[in-house]
Amino acid sequence: MTLRTAPIRLADIHAPVRGRLDAVTDEIRRIVVSDFAPVDEVNHYLLKIRGKLFRPGLVLLCDQLGGGESRTAETLAAVIELVHLATLVHDDAVDHSVLRRGMPTVNAMWSHQVAIIMGDYLYSRSITEITRLGDIEPIRVIAAAANAMTVGEMRQLVSHDALSFSEADYNRLIDSKTASLMSAACELGALTGAPAHREALARYGTELGRAFQVADDLLDYTADPSVTGKPSGLDLREHKVTLPLIHALPRLSRAERAEVDALFRDPEPADDAIHALVEMIAAHGGLEYARERALESAQRAHDALEGLPAGPVLEALHDSVVYAVERRR
Repeated sequence: MTLRTAPIRLADIHAPVRGRLDAVTDEIRRIVVSDFAPVDEVNHYLLKIRGKLFRPGLVLLCDQLGGGESRTAETLAAVIELVHLATLVHDDAVDHSVLRRGMPTVNAMWSHQVAIIMGDYLYSRSITEITRLGDIEPIRVIAAAANAMTVGEMRQLVSHDALSFSEADYNRLIDSKTASLMSAACELGALTGAPAHREALARYGTELGRAFQVADDLLDYTADPSVTGKPSGLDLREHKVTLPLIHALPRLSRAERAEVDALFRDPEPADDAIHALVEMIAAHGGLEYARERALESAQRAHDALEGLPAGPVLEALHDSVVYAVERRR
């Protein structure tokens, strides 16, 4: 299939499952409800700043690919979103981030201790709910993804200030942190509605996750902060090594490399130093290379869908790939 480049709206992708996403939101509220006021207060805040339900949408789309609509899939979609939310809460605490989607993080609003506890709460509520279904396969899928994401977080932690971080290291990181949960979302949907296509949809989710993360790392260099809700150049500011920088590093002159080393030694790099490094990376092809890598994974995601049942759901899955690569936030 030829890659589309026209803008894709998430609302259009979700059209085949729009009504069911409301049920997912209700499920999320039901699963996390607590009669302990401090937990309930943070839950209420997290639900206000939750994301666009991209991963739950994948669960429902893959479920509907088989022609039916499973109520179990709606619960699994809620679980996927809560696991994702738990990882974000923990990530923000580990990274000492103060903004998420333009809003204060849990660790900024309360404390790092509260953030860690709430991330654990979301994980535990998710596992409690999925065990209630009485099927070992969804537990197996979620457990594998959760383990991969935990290892991925450790990989990212050791990549801070690590200019020796290689492209192979980066690939392992994004497979762990992002592709694993995208693949799990698609596989869970296949389990409930399209079991014959489980392997293909899991593979699709992996490639979609890779494309999504590379595009996300590229956005850190190119996006408007007023659109993304976070400062531009945040990865460089936090000394995170991602694909554009990895590609550019061996192509730098000695003087340019000295500038990079100096920025990574500075605990609080100045805005002009960040801007200069972004321009340097762009000049050495780092942004274009990352873009090409995202498109390669996107094409493999499209390829994984070949031969699956045609219709609006399949088109939405293809459009999800375009959205992942072309989005601006």
